[in-house]
Amino acid sequence: MAPIATHTITSSDCEPAGFILPDLLNDCRYPLRMNPHSHHVSRASEEWLFTEAHIVEPEISKFRALRAHELTASFFPDVDASHLRILSDFMNWSFMLDDYLDDCDIDDARRMHECCISALRDPINYRTENLGGKACKLFISRVTETAGPGCTERFIHALDLFFIAAAKEADNRVKGHIRDLASYTTLRRDLTGCKPFYALIEYAAQIDLPDEVVSHPVIMAMEDAANDYVAWSNDICSYNKEQSCHDIYSNVIAVLMREQGLDLQGAFDYSGQLCKSAIQRFEDNRAALPSWGEEVDRQVAIYVQGLLDVAVGSLHWTLDSARYFGKDRQTVKGDRFIKLLPKRPL
Repeated sequence: MAPIATHTITSSDCEPAGFILPDLLNDCRYPLRMNPHSHHVSRASEEWLFTEAHIVEPEISKFRALRAHELTASFFPDVDASHLRILSDFMNWSFMLDDYLDDCDIDDARRMHECCISALRDPINYRTENLGGKACKLFISRVTETAGPGCTERFIHALDLFFIAAAKEADNRVKGHIRDLASYTTLRRDLTGCKPFYALIEYAAQIDLPDEVVSHPVIMAMEDAANDYVAWSNDICSYNKEQSCHDIYSNVIAVLMREQGLDLQGAFDYSGQLCKSAIQRFEDNRAALPSWGEEVDRQVAIYVQGLLDVAVGSLHWTLDSARYFGKDRQTVKGDRFIKLLPKRPL
């Protein structure tokens, strides 16, 4: 059941001084697991990115402040160091790609889409000097050394969906369009970036789930629930930064304020309930998992744990990274109060 709207917009034209975050950490009681190889792998991966993408100071320091290696370590806590290095390279590149797509127009997004998918589909014969395309060629060549065909195809398809969604988001920005909750949810599931990492859960565990498993409604419902949790919790934490940059067209807070007639705090409270309902959907479907036999059930258990690791890792990283709360992140985790940032000049 969807949460009931309990706050409405007041007649005041004044913006509030701030808002209180939902108690995300208390509502998500799953343990955070971290890969022990992260420290020494992360430095090598970062140096690779800085060299390949020609990144120099002060951008190097800004990137390191993101602590992207902690996100990779929490997504894949059980993988060995050699596979973690490949996954770290992809994660680091993903951050660069995400920032690029946030600032580009529709045509640039589509060109990057075509380049990257072509590189993933034919890394040997496809020629490009585009940094994104070259990174994709390298990454997929390394992944396919040990990844199964089903896992590989799911990874490429998920990235394809991500690029399609990114172009739609760019169109929303140009038109100033805020979607309704239902259509936004559908778009956001492709835009979180979770789906490629769901395929990489299989790669990290060296499994290749049968088609009848990945297409099963219960598995798909668990993926959607975990994905929604990542989306809503990230939107909650990123809203302040995004509104200050006039970029609220892909955020559930703006969607709820427009569709439900909520004030700012009401939208945050409602979104917190959405997060809780996503956790409950995940658990309800986990309880309904069928059996496919001992070996496949073992692989499914690994995959389900991986979905949880991505959701939990994303939450903790979002709250701990400087990306959204800067130097105030420890204070924010304590009192959950956020001072509304002033809007930057257009």
